Amino acid sequence: MAEAVVVVALLFVAGCATAAVANRDPSRQALVLSVLGTALAVLFTVLQAPDAGLSQLAVGSALTPLLIMLSVRKVRRRPARGKDGGR
Repeated sequence: MAEAVVVVALLFVAGCATAAVANRDPSRQALVLSVLGTALAVLFTVLQAPDAGLSQLAVGSALTPLLIMLSVRKVRRRPARGKDGGR
């Protein structure tokens, strides 16, 4: 039974990682990266590494996607410059 749970968690992680790579939109990539971080946290917990799971939950599913989303928002709000460098 335990092996089946590990296999399901590994398949979920592989699917999320593939979805993160396949997306072209950075905001959707950040969202999928958050789900991937949660899936990795579950995998670490299933593999009896709860300390690594908690760290992954905090960093991989919360902080990193938040920083990516803030960066994407900042870049998208930047005004377009002309050929003369915006002068």
